[in-house]
Order: sequence, then structure tokens, then C-alpha cells
Amino acid sequence: MKFTTQNWKIAVVAGLFLVAIAMFFGGVPIPPESLAGLSLLAVGDTENVGLELKDLLLKQGQNFEAFKKTNDEMIQAKADGKAVSDIQAKLAKLDGEFVQLTKDIGEIAKKANRPAASADGELSEEAAEHKQAFRKFLRKGDSSGLSSLEKKVFQRGSDVDGGYLIDGEMDTEITRVASTISTIRSLADVRTIGKESLSSRTKKSGTAARWVGEGEQGGETTNAQYAKIEIVAEEMEIEPWAYNSALEDADFDVESDVMTEAGIGFGEGEGSAFVSGNGVKKPRGFLTYNVVANASYVWGSTGYIASGGAGAFAASNPGDNIIDLLHSLKAQYRNGAVLVMADTTLAAVRKIKDGSGNFYLFNPDPTGEFAGLVLGKPVVIDDNMPVIAANSYSIAFANWQRAYRIVDRRGITLIRDNITEKGTTKFNMRKRVGGGLKNFEAIKLMKFAAS
Repeated sequence: MKFTTQNWKIAVVAGLFLVAIAMFFGGVPIPPESLAGLSLLAVGDTENVGLELKDLLLKQGQNFEAFKKTNDEMIQAKADGKAVSDIQAKLAKLDGEFVQLTKDIGEIAKKANRPAASADGELSEEAAEHKQAFRKFLRKGDSSGLSSLEKKVFQRGSDVDGGYLIDGEMDTEITRVASTISTIRSLADVRTIGKESLSSRTKKSGTAARWVGEGEQGGETTNAQYAKIEIVAEEMEIEPWAYNSALEDADFDVESDVMTEAGIGFGEGEGSAFVSGNGVKKPRGFLTYNVVANASYVWGSTGYIASGGAGAFAASNPGDNIIDLLHSLKAQYRNGAVLVMADTTLAAVRKIKDGSGNFYLFNPDPTGEFAGLVLGKPVVIDDNMPVIAANSYSIAFANWQRAYRIVDRRGITLIRDNITEKGTTKFNMRKRVGGGLKNFEAIKLMKFAAS
């Protein structure tokens, strides 16, 4: 049988499900080698990481059971008119532990899914030469080796002002670090371009059929309508620095330090813009478009479902509004859709039961890939999202691949400056990135209001 990419995806998901069942119900331990076979762990690091992952998943499951039991006790105590301060403190402690366990599981998953080195562990001759020349440039400012390997980048100035394109391996690592910081980048449709912007046309509505009776003449039908979407790559910069004495230290890993600082800085900057950026010299965030009640949705606006309470969930049956949010997204978009919210919002969602009080809407994600599942839909934490307040849009539910597009203009440039500040060397790094909604049907918001 020939295995396609889809076959492998199905096999991995099925394997993850079996792993989760075995771990949560105390079944036969899953051999770390099996996790490696599912591409969850790198072969050679399977034993330690596999045991660590299993231990964290077990602790997370135990924590959530304790959380549900304690929350049930608080609900009953409130109904009986008893004091609940001690129970609330216990709940807060359990909630903090759950959040930390989820983060730890996520880190293990990231570690396991990092791309491995090539089979021989070697770069191509040209790549190795460029890497060595770039390292020399970072430490000593000697660009002679780079000049023979690449062309200068021209942008808003002379060739000297333009800087050098950073090493390809550094570019990849900076983007990887940024992706761990920027939630939306990890979910959205990301395109790499070699020009200032990316334009596309999205179908707003299809061609409409009409009924024609016998002997009647047909007429023109309504044509499909398209909207032009253009995402412009805007410029952002960051300037990590190092003491000159550190650069002279052979043990100081200047590349790693610069890459990490740049990745974190770029990730934080763009992560905020993808949520709430105004689109002026920066990406446009998905929360900055016109928002209307979902019943009045039109193309160009984002539809919302009310939470049922002013700055809160509805006092009665709050889970119903979350169900309405999930079903406000058309069925064609729900497969692959993800909930995005701040950590404090998830803490509130975790306490919600169904209308009959029988089960919780939230469950832990056994794969560790997401912060949890709400009615089976994955949840991702993004603290750039607004906290719950009156009229806040604190939950977004979208098929992000189809709703939001990010464009990266190819190449990150670097200018080395050891002149302007004595004793230090600055590394001015610039990249160009844009973002915006490309399909208004594929995203819905929850507004924390009565209506």
C-alpha cells in the first residue's frame, strides 16, 4: 500500500489518540520508540523525552480531574450559601498548575518536532562558506568574505546603508523563534514574496441558478462576485546588541544570541500587530475590521456572537453562547478551525458546564499541541487578545489558514554598527511583513455583551 501525505496524517492522528487513551487510563506504557515512529520524538532522544511527555500528560489529566471536582464543590457551596474563599484559592492553584503543565507539554512537543539536521550533518560548500563569512562579519565587522558571496540589498538608501542579507540558516531560525512567540503566524496562511505586496481575488458569492418553467425563456443569472485582497509587506526593525568584549570571547555564541533576540523581538511585534495592528506601516489585525452582529453579516465585516452578559458570560447556561459561536462559522470552515483567546479567558471557559450541569465544555488536549479543547475544537493561547471586559472581543474562532494571510518579503537584512555607542556593537536587523484578513466568512468573534 502506498502511503500518501494524507495517509501519514491520519496515521499520526490515530496514533496520538491511542497514546492519549493509554496514558490517561493507566494502560500499558507506550514505548518511546513508537512515539518516534509517529514523528513525535527524534530517534536517539526517544527514551528521555517520551517518559517526560508521558509523565506530564498523566499529571495534566490528574490536575484536570481535581479541578473539576473542586469546581463542583464550589458550585454546590455557593448554592448552599457557604463561604467559598478557600475553595476559590484551591481552584486558582490548580488552574496555575494546569497552565504550567500545558506550557511544559507544548515545549516538549516543540522540541520533538524541531527539524533534524541532514543525514550527514553537513552544509553545502557554498552555505558553509557563507556561514563562516557571516560569523566573521558579526564578530569583527569584516565583510570581505560576504562581498564576494552575495549582492548588497538596496532599500531606501545607498548600497552601504542597505546592509547584508543574513545567513539563510539564521533567517530560518529567526522565523522559527518568531513563530513560537506569534500565535497567529503559527496558524495563518503564510506566503513568502519577492515584491512589495501580494494581491489575490476571493470569491464573495457564487453564480446563482434560476428556475425556468416549460415554455418560458431563460434570462441572465447573477454572476459570481470577487473581492480583491492586497497585503502589503511593511518594514519592521530590531536592534540587538552585544558588548565588544563579549564578541572577542571565542566561547560567546554571537549567532545564537542575535538570532534569539531578533526572533523574540520580531515575534512579539508582529504578534501584536496581527491581532490589533491598524494597518498603517504595520500589518492589519483581525480585530480592527468593522464588526457587526452575525445576523447582519456582510462581506468586509466580521460577524460576532454575544456572550450574553456585559463583560462576562451569561449568568445562565453560558455554554450555549459558545456553542452558538462555533456554529456561527459555516460548516465548510469549521473543519480545521481553532479558538484563540487570552489565558485569563481560557481560565473562565474551563469552569463552564453544559446547560444541564452534566459535563464541562473544556478538556485537555492529549497531544500537547494546543492549550486544550472546547467542545472538541482546539484552543490556542494568545495574550495579545483582549481580556474579558465590557464589549471586548475576547474570543476569536476561525479557520485561520483561510481567514488570515501573512506575507513575508524574502530576506532579513543586517547592518553592523560599532561606532555610535562606545564599547558595544549594535546589529540593526530589518524584515518586511504584512498581514490582513483575506476571507471574512472564515472568522467569527465573541463580544462580551448582552447582545
